[in-house]
Amino acid sequence: MSAFLSEYIKFIALYFKNKDVMVFHGLIGTVVGQTAYNILAFHCLCSPKKNYLYGLAAIDVPALAFFVNGVMLNQNTWDIVSECQTRRYRKLSLTAAFALLGSIVGRAVVAPVTWTVISLLRGEAYVCAFSEFMNPSSLDGFISTTPGPEIMALFPCKDVPTPFMNYSGEVERQLKYESQLLGWLLVGIISLAVFLLLCLKHCCSTLGYQQEAYWSQYRSSEQTLFQRTADVHAKYLAAECVKSFFGFVALEDQEKQLLADCKGIKSVIPRKEWNRVTGVYMYRETNDTPIYSRLNKWDMCTKENNC
Repeated sequence: MSAFLSEYIKFIALYFKNKDVMVFHGLIGTVVGQTAYNILAFHCLCSPKKNYLYGLAAIDVPALAFFVNGVMLNQNTWDIVSECQTRRYRKLSLTAAFALLGSIVGRAVVAPVTWTVISLLRGEAYVCAFSEFMNPSSLDGFISTTPGPEIMALFPCKDVPTPFMNYSGEVERQLKYESQLLGWLLVGIISLAVFLLLCLKHCCSTLGYQQEAYWSQYRSSEQTLFQRTADVHAKYLAAECVKSFFGFVALEDQEKQLLADCKGIKSVIPRKEWNRVTGVYMYRETNDTPIYSRLNKWDMCTKENNC
């Protein structure tokens, strides 16, 4: 159990220490998208039974879409897929899989939760969805003639019969109160969960704070440099193939200088080598030497000629 918590906390640490700004951009994009949607697109149908479905769909369907996109755009998702394809689960422990899935879900829920909280704090969708289920007896100045769901469903549009017109504002205020209360409760629960995870991380992690920070920085730097170098290598290989076909290749001056500096470049990288540096990897140590990634492990094994 302690080993499980230790490995899980390592991934939680990566999540909170990651320098990637995609989460922040996704958060801002969600806020802007939510605001634009409520201003331009949301119009309650004010029809019994349809209000409920439309209101909940306005909250839940975009949140689900954000979650699915968050999972698909997360590199860790494809690390798991690659791990399963190349190693057939042989080196993917249940602990590592659960920890990595936790990291993926943790990132993917940022935008959906933001959308849901803002929807609840604004209250339009909630008022639309639950107006027909509201008990008129809960209103200040009890309505003597109790309206049915057909009339209550009209309150979000303020298109109610004259005898009930005076209660339009009261209905909206009470439903928005409920909606905003749920929104703030959700914010509080999430804040508490984040606080507890941070406390758990610091209490249970086997790595010191500085080494955790270094591990996170290493992975971020490795990913950036690997992608940048892969772009140059792909351009070099493409240039060689185009030159072989046409007899020349039309390169810009900056590209010529860049490719001219690529000395000792590997023209072909075997699939076996790609598979060795691709997939899930948890922090490990060999003879008290830290190994931070699959690429780090590949480099050490290659230099020592023991892989």
